[in-house]
Amino acid sequence: MAIKNIGILTSGGDCGGLNAVVRAVTYRAIEKYNWQVFGIRDGTMGLMRRPIEYEHLKLSHFTGTLIRQGGTFLGTTNTGNPFRFPIGKGLFKDCSQEIIEGYKKLGLDAFIGIGGDGSMKILKKLSLKGNLNFVGIPKTIDNDVNSTEISIGHDTAVEVATNALDMLQPTAASHKRLMILEVMGRDAGHIALNAGIAGGADIILIPEIRYSLKNIAKHIDEIRSKGRNHALMVVAEAVKKEDGSKATITHVDGQVRLGGIGSYLADKIYKLTDAETRVTTLGHVQRGSQPSFRDRLVASAFGIHAVDMIAKRKFNRITVWQNRGVTDVSIEDVINCSRKVNPNGPLVTTARGLGIYMGDLR
Repeated sequence: MAIKNIGILTSGGDCGGLNAVVRAVTYRAIEKYNWQVFGIRDGTMGLMRRPIEYEHLKLSHFTGTLIRQGGTFLGTTNTGNPFRFPIGKGLFKDCSQEIIEGYKKLGLDAFIGIGGDGSMKILKKLSLKGNLNFVGIPKTIDNDVNSTEISIGHDTAVEVATNALDMLQPTAASHKRLMILEVMGRDAGHIALNAGIAGGADIILIPEIRYSLKNIAKHIDEIRSKGRNHALMVVAEAVKKEDGSKATITHVDGQVRLGGIGSYLADKIYKLTDAETRVTTLGHVQRGSQPSFRDRLVASAFGIHAVDMIAKRKFNRITVWQNRGVTDVSIEDVINCSRKVNPNGPLVTTARGLGIYMGDLR
C-alpha cells in the first residue's frame, strides 16, 4: 500500500526543538513525497477525542517564528497512560482502542511519535495492538534515552542551567554565599553534570554517584582556605538524601514528584559549615526556553530521517544520533534501559580534574 497520509504527535513533557521536528517532517513529506501531514493535538489525546483533534499541516505554518519558539504548538500531555486512563473517582479505563480507531478514521498510513522512553513504550504497544505503522523520534531534556548520544531538548536545558549559574555567581560573590542550583533530569545527572562543568560549579551532585555531607563541608572549607568566600553547587533533582530517601514534593493535584533536594542540602550544609546558603530551583524554564541552535539542528535531522524511514517502510524503529550522524535502531533498544551518567566516564573525569567535588566513588 502506498503512503499518502502521515500523522505526527508530541508526547510527554515539552522541550526546546519540538517545533523544528514538526517543521522538518512537514517539509520532507510534502516536498519530497507529496504526502499529506496531520499534526495530532495534545499527543495521543487528539486521536482519543471525538471529533479527532488535529491540524492539517502546510508549509505556510512554518514561515514565521515557530522554529524559534519553545514548547510544541501541537500541544502535548505527560499524564494518562491510554491503557490505564484516569476517568475520575479513582477509576481507570483502557482507551487504547479509541486511539487506534482515531488513527484509522483519519486515514493515516503511518505516524511519527516524538517522546522519551516512557512515551516510546506506550506508542510501541499501541502500534502492535492496532497494527499501526510507527516511527519514533527521541526527545527529553534528561538525555536518558538509550542508544542515542543526544535527545532533542537536552542542549537547551543545559544552556538554561549554565546561564543560571552565570547569573548566580555574582550574587554568590557579592554576599559570600553558597548558591545551590537544583535542576531537572529525572533519574539521570546529564543536565547537572554538563551545566556544572560549563558554568564553573564547585560541587556537582548527580544520582549516579553517592556523596557525603561531611565531604561536601570539607570541600567548602578547602575553598575558603584558598581565599575564596563563595561557591556554586549544582544538584540533580533525583539525588537522594544522605540516608538514601528521595526528596519529593506533593503538588496541589496530589501528584508526588521529585524536588526539594536543594533545600535539604542547604539546611544540612549550613549546620556543618555556617556558610550562608541560598537555593534556586529552575523547574520548567528548562523546558520552555527558546531552543538552542543544536536542538534545532538535531531536531531537523531527525525529522528528515524519520520521514525517509516511513518511505522505506522501516517501522517500529527510532531515529538516533550516533558517531556524528543520524541513523535508526529498533524501539526495543531504547525502551529496555535508560542512559545514565557513567561514573567513570570522560565528563566525570573532567569535572574531578577541575577540582569539582563529584561525590565519592565506592
